[in-house]
Amino acid sequence: MTALAPPDAAAKETQILYIGFNQDQSCFAVGTNSGFKVFNCSPFKEQVNRELDGGGIRYVEMLFQCNLFALIGAPNNGRFPPNKVIIWDDVKRKDVGDISLRQEAKGVRLRRDKVVVVLEYKVLVYNFKDLECVMEIDTVSNPKGLCALCPSPSNPVLVCCGSHRGMVRVELFQLQRTFSVQAHTSPLNSLALTLDGSRLVTASEKGTILRVMDSLTGRMLQELRRGAHVAEMCCLAFNHTSSLLACSSVRGTVHVFQLVESCAQDSAAAVSTSDAAKAQHQASPANQGSNSRSSLSFFGGLVNYFNSEWSFARFRLPGAETNVHSICSFAAERNTLMVVTATGQLHTCLFNPEGAPGQECEAATSISFLPQPKPALDDGSDKLPDIEDVGAET
Repeated sequence: MTALAPPDAAAKETQILYIGFNQDQSCFAVGTNSGFKVFNCSPFKEQVNRELDGGGIRYVEMLFQCNLFALIGAPNNGRFPPNKVIIWDDVKRKDVGDISLRQEAKGVRLRRDKVVVVLEYKVLVYNFKDLECVMEIDTVSNPKGLCALCPSPSNPVLVCCGSHRGMVRVELFQLQRTFSVQAHTSPLNSLALTLDGSRLVTASEKGTILRVMDSLTGRMLQELRRGAHVAEMCCLAFNHTSSLLACSSVRGTVHVFQLVESCAQDSAAAVSTSDAAKAQHQASPANQGSNSRSSLSFFGGLVNYFNSEWSFARFRLPGAETNVHSICSFAAERNTLMVVTATGQLHTCLFNPEGAPGQECEAATSISFLPQPKPALDDGSDKLPDIEDVGAET
């Protein structure tokens, strides 16, 4: 999810202020200088187009594909100011609730029982049913509004910035347990959870290293290298089976990594095996994956750079689009990646997990989703399905 630059008051054409996927990556939302839109990914279709009086919408959080949204207005929005989180019902075509804040909201996350609002130095957790604040978490400075909330009913997990730079805090609501992990030495730039909440990935402001951790214990499972040069990360995304990870940066590239299966027990509790069995286990595909490795990886204990796992596939935005924000996700179709850019393009590309490491992917389709705004339909066919008892989940 990417919040972009403030709206240009003089701009007459549609200007993108926000792009972000919903929880299961079946849709993506676009906040504009005049309202918001929702697009279905497969098949590609504009599903919602709302022109709202008052100004731009700089943050749009969906709740899967139901009719409820959380909106944050742009600084120029006289109707929805940036220090309010608006709960929008798209069936009723109006706001049905709001959360007033003393300062600007940096982000918001939804699940069926909770609304999580991110401020620069605090994370606030509300019950969805009555919008009552039930938890406050103090954090380090978080101007990007970094936060991840697992939507799974069986695993309510919240991940946000910790109390120090580079630290991530994990809230396990069901277990009533909290812990923090020092993921990086530099400030955090991006983080994401798997759909089931079992894994967590983080990146720092440097954007060179991605760290994948067990969200239940905080144990690091894998360290991945995006590149050697500093780059601002835009998006981190797991596939639905937690076997692949994609990341995009302002350098105009998207990388795809193979993830290894996590070990069931710590090595201290594992049953001892022979050296030969250990060597066979370490060489197995389940533990090494298809990611590229440096030919000097035998220096691993001395130089971490040479021991890094690199992506097995890479996609470069057409036209060498650099300094362009983008988000990425895995499509419903097998081995297909979706990339949405802040310039209004949707690219889909194919990759081969069994292919040679370092493969270059090309766009299979490229679609512009910013034509002239279409009038809203009057027959209700563009409405999203209603949700039943949003506060029923415990």
